[in-house]
Amino acid sequence: MYPLALDLARVPVALAGDGPAARRRLAGLDAAGARRVTVFAEAPDPDLAAAAGVRLVRRLPTTADLAEARLLLIAGLGDGDAAALAASARAMGVLVNVEDRKPWCDFHLPGVIRRGDLMLTVSTNGRSPGLSSRIRRFLERLFGAEWEGRVAEVAAGRAAWRAEGADMPTVARLTDDLVRDRGWLAPRQQETAIDRL
Repeated sequence: MYPLALDLARVPVALAGDGPAARRRLAGLDAAGARRVTVFAEAPDPDLAAAAGVRLVRRLPTTADLAEARLLLIAGLGDGDAAALAASARAMGVLVNVEDRKPWCDFHLPGVIRRGDLMLTVSTNGRSPGLSSRIRRFLERLFGAEWEGRVAEVAAGRAAWRAEGADMPTVARLTDDLVRDRGWLAPRQQETAIDRL
């Protein structure tokens, strides 16, 4: 696997499915800033319909729909529909993820922790989603909500250093100095978080 961070504000995504699995996928897409999402569900439950709003199409995607997407996420569909959609999409060059069906996936969705612009991900390459989830919960405790402000502080410092003419090695050193001086990654902080588990 090769890790990528996609700008989902620019990439058209199709989500096919229903129930809690599809709602989780849609929530993840929304949290990632996806702006071009179409949700396909033959008989959506009320929660999915409410979350999807005007993005909902009350049927499974056609080949024409799939041709407009770059990513297809499938969640909460039976194996027959999921396999057929995955094969059709893949034949058109659309990348596919079918929840809990690793052989049908072109990519996997890691566990994600978001703290403003800081994004931490955990993956077991689809081999153990439960372990990935457990590690994600551990990292959530190590990297709390305060990291949103910390990233903003480092970004402001970086912008100032670059404006003063600092080259990239100097910016990296100044970043390290700032993080060290603030004690943000001090061993004691990590040990305290581990002790709480």
